Amino acid sequence: MRARTSARLGADFSKLWTATAISNIGDGITMAAGPLLIASLTADPAAVAAAVFVQQLPWLLFALISGAYVDRVDRRRLIVVVNLLRGLALAALTVTVATDLVSLPVVYLTLFLLGAGETLADTAAGAILPAVVPPERLAGANARLMATFTLGNQFLAKPLGAALFVVAAALPFGVDALTFLVAAALMAWVRPIPAQPSEPSAGLRAEIAAGVRWLWRHRLMRTLTVSMGLSNVVFGAAFSVFVLYVQQRLGLSELGYGLLLTTFGVGGLVGTGLAARLQARFGAAVLLRAGLVVEASTHAVLALATTAWIAVPTLVFFGIHAMVWGVIAVTLRQRVVPPDLLGRVGSVNALFDVGGSALGALLGGLLASTLGITAPFWTAAVVVTVITIVAWRRLGEAPGK
Repeated sequence: MRARTSARLGADFSKLWTATAISNIGDGITMAAGPLLIASLTADPAAVAAAVFVQQLPWLLFALISGAYVDRVDRRRLIVVVNLLRGLALAALTVTVATDLVSLPVVYLTLFLLGAGETLADTAAGAILPAVVPPERLAGANARLMATFTLGNQFLAKPLGAALFVVAAALPFGVDALTFLVAAALMAWVRPIPAQPSEPSAGLRAEIAAGVRWLWRHRLMRTLTVSMGLSNVVFGAAFSVFVLYVQQRLGLSELGYGLLLTTFGVGGLVGTGLAARLQARFGAAVLLRAGLVVEASTHAVLALATTAWIAVPTLVFFGIHAMVWGVIAVTLRQRVVPPDLLGRVGSVNALFDVGGSALGALLGGLLASTLGITAPFWTAAVVVTVITIVAWRRLGEAPGK
């Protein structure tokens, strides 16, 4: 069945999908091991949250510039080069951990470099897909990529990353470095996909402005972008200290933390399988509105929870919402944005999305340090409720069944 699906989506998609699957496993391993490494160096919530902020800071600094360059160059070649450089950065971190030379500045620098690479590679990957698969198969391709992300990054890699860290602190980062190198080799086999800029003589500032203007003038896309950007500020605040929340509030061990992270993956797998059927049954507007309700409820329940038995089903349900929302939003953007603007519009969306999480990481550390470990979750519940009320009417403009 998978072979037939790959054949329908094309050989280039199969290579893209395989490279994504491998790098997602590596990313998930580091996502679990990274907070454990930071927690082994410091118990300060602000310092733990700062690690999340440092990795996401490049989206605030470079997202719009990266989007403009993605629309200028061969996107496939760009991903190859960036993956090689990210692999080298992780290899250097591996050496410092293995030789007991690691420190918070070293970890922060590595995370910043990885984040800078993400602004280019992730934006390019999102812009490549419409050139690799036909328009009528975009939803299916996005669902499959998100299912792969969920299975590899969240379901399999998180407990593996925690387990590898227990065996040897340097091991998970060395494995992730290897996955970047393998992913780069696979992407090198994808046919070149040169950009076709609509204003070849325009300067960088004018090219960036064109993407910003297009997004701001599209009411639905603007609402989606701003709503999730603001939601991610408070989501980033809550989950930047999640490793401490799990240890202090739920009383779980390092391995328990890794296993708890897989609940996102369980929900995500269910969500990617249900996304198309739910949209056909209820329509995008209903699902987008319901998603914000689920998000606000998730933060409130986690703020009240004192046991993993409550946190687990809550996070599973949140994972379902995240994947359904993601499939709808990404497919809509790929269908309505002109091909020559995909990189720039995608980068504006990422600026709100990941940049919001970066700002939230700073907020989360401050709230947890001054008001307690559940304060970021209570704040998120209130803010997302307000966002839901404000965005409710505009989200009704999303396509129907």
